[in-house]
Formats: sequence, C-alpha cells, structure tokens
Amino acid sequence: MKRVLIIGYVWPEPNSSAAGSHMMSLLRLFRQQDWQVEFASPAQTSEHMIDLAKEGISTKSIELNSDSFDEYLMAYQPDMVMFDRFMMEEQFAWRVEKNCPQALRILDTEDLQCLRHARQQAYKSKREMSKNDLYSDIAKREIAAILRSDISLIISSVEMDLLINTFKIDEPLLHHLPFMVDVSGLAKCTKSFAERKHFVSIGNFRHAPNWDAVLQLQKIWPAIRQQIPTAELHIYGAYPPPKASALNNPKTGFLIKGWAENARDVIEASRVCLAPLQFGAGIKGKLLDAMMTQTPSVTTSIGAEGMCLGNQWPGVITDDMNEFTEAAIELYNNENAWLRAQSLCLDVVVENYNSERLGNDLIEKIANVNNNLEQQRLNNFTGAMLRHHSMSSTKYMSQWIAAKNAKE
Repeated sequence: MKRVLIIGYVWPEPNSSAAGSHMMSLLRLFRQQDWQVEFASPAQTSEHMIDLAKEGISTKSIELNSDSFDEYLMAYQPDMVMFDRFMMEEQFAWRVEKNCPQALRILDTEDLQCLRHARQQAYKSKREMSKNDLYSDIAKREIAAILRSDISLIISSVEMDLLINTFKIDEPLLHHLPFMVDVSGLAKCTKSFAERKHFVSIGNFRHAPNWDAVLQLQKIWPAIRQQIPTAELHIYGAYPPPKASALNNPKTGFLIKGWAENARDVIEASRVCLAPLQFGAGIKGKLLDAMMTQTPSVTTSIGAEGMCLGNQWPGVITDDMNEFTEAAIELYNNENAWLRAQSLCLDVVVENYNSERLGNDLIEKIANVNNNLEQQRLNNFTGAMLRHHSMSSTKYMSQWIAAKNAKE
C-alpha cells in the first residue's frame, strides 16, 4: 500500500474556502486508490475543520523547525509527500529529501500567490500590473519551490501559461488540475426563477480579494436596490471581522450573514451570484458553486479567469462597475435572460471539472513520474541546483532555530 503524507498549511475547511474543498478532493482521490493517507500540519486546529478520521485519513500535529519531524518521517516512511502551498515546501522539503530521498514530492500551489500579490500591489497603486510587481520576492520563493518539486499542481490554465511562457518552467514539472466535481451527482433540476430571490456573494473574509469585493458591492448596492427595492444582498463567508459585521444594514438589504454551513444551499436559494473581484489568482470556487447550482452570476475578468473555455459564461463578465450593476439588475428581473444564462451552467461544469477524468489524469501523471523519477530529477538541473543552495540555507536556519529552542 502506497503511504502518502500531506503537509498542510492549515487543516482542511471545505465549507470555509475553495482551497479547503480542493484539498478534500485530492485526499479523497488518494483514498480511492486504497492508499494510506496521513494529513500533518503545524497549524492550530479550528472550529470549522473537517473530521478527517471519518474520511479514513489519519492526522498528525507537527512542529516547525524541529528535528522531531525527522523522527516522524523515519517512522512513517512515506512514498509520496504533498506540500500544501510553497511555504510548507520551504519548511519541510529538505527534511523529506534527507530522510526519504525516493519519496515523490508534489507541490499543491492552490493558486499562484505571486500572481495574486502582484495584482494586489498594482490594484492598490491604481495601475496595470508590471513585471516588477510579478518578479517579487514572493515569486522567487514560489517559483523556486515549484522547480524543486517533482510535480506542481496548477489550478488555472492562465497560471500554466504564465509559468511556462513567462517563468520558463519545463512543462513536465507541472500538472494542470482544476477543481474536481463529481458530475454524475449534479442535480439536473434546481430551484426555478420564481422560487429564488435575492442576490448572494460568498467568500472567506480572511482572503483579501474577497474583502475588497465586499467593499465593491457596498458601492454598487444602492443603485441595484433603487431598481429592485424588495431585493436583498446576502453576503456569506467564514471569519467575518468586526469591520465586515459593521456593514450589516437590514434597512438597505445589505446583509452580512457570516459562515454558511452549506455554500451551495444558500447560492441555490438566490437568483443571482455577484463576484466583483478586482484582483486575485487561481479559479474561483464560489463561481463554480454557482454553476453547480445553476445560478447565473455576474463577475469580472479576474473572477472568470481560467474557469471555462470560450465565451459561454453563464451570466455576464464585465470590469466596468456601471455595467456590472446593470447586468445584475437585468439578470434578476428578466426571466428569459436568466434562463439563457442558467442553461450554460452544467455544460461548463461537465466540460471543465469532471472529477473522473481529472482524477485519472493526475493518478496517471503520478505513476509516470514515479516510474521515471531518477531521469526527471536528472533533467531538472535548475531544481537540483536550487535544492543544493537555497535548501541548504533553509536547512541550516531551521537547525539553528531547533538548537536554540532546545536550549531554552
């Protein structure tokens, strides 16, 4: 039985974030192969974390900068280790290589943080993103982690293109893996136009692009409300800060709802999903949930980026907030326009997010790289060079911290 170790930046919260949902898809895929799966993390436990034991997945709390992780690795002896985001690769990969050199090392990027950070910097400065924004210290760390890994999972086709054509990473080191959806379980019929009411927006409040989207909605909501006086905007998301709760205004129908136990239920009850995202990266779980519940959406080019091929978006894409407002009103009031948008939802999901096809492709990729691991690492000289230099600096810093902690 293949032993798999996942080193998580946080414990999975599939009902709090798209990243948590994506992680659970991967864990379940590995369990379907009858692999032994253990999830380890240095993070604190949280109230919304999933019970992994019910999924047949064991757990382990680990420490940063501690030689106890080496002892743990020697006892567990994983055949494959997956790092959740580049920070976990930086912290633990050198220990994996030292203790389990033949273990396949996979980096799950979730989304490219360097791209999200670059866009945020440009947005804050009210200008277009530049190469200086993109080639940041975060990028140097993240790209180095990708190069050091045997496989990196990339969620967006746009990010695949960026890594191959801008950062010049060899394609065999990358694997495009969007969100995985069990399309056989999709409901063919969801609530009708007449059965739905109100607008919905959803997203973890700790995620900067989501909080900015709430502020965008606050600006445009009065114009929508003026045209549809009975409509409400229900804003859901885990971990709402006091500044978000302070925006709750029942008189205007601008309602901060907080954590949703089931995101798809609250989206399906709504008529239109709004996502005025101004920056970010990856692909957006909230918009995939909207498609899965056959709920038309209005979003920006950032929101829709990498989510479907062609121009058949189930709703409206616009970066102009006046047009965004008009589109939201039109979709809400015009049943024919709403039905046309709704009719595209399932086709987009089936074409782009079929878990059976995507899961089989990933398992095949893992098998192929495993069978040719020595040659792949030999071909990846840049990665070997980075492991030799940068991982050595990380290694000695970590050992210094561990020694310092032992003396205290």
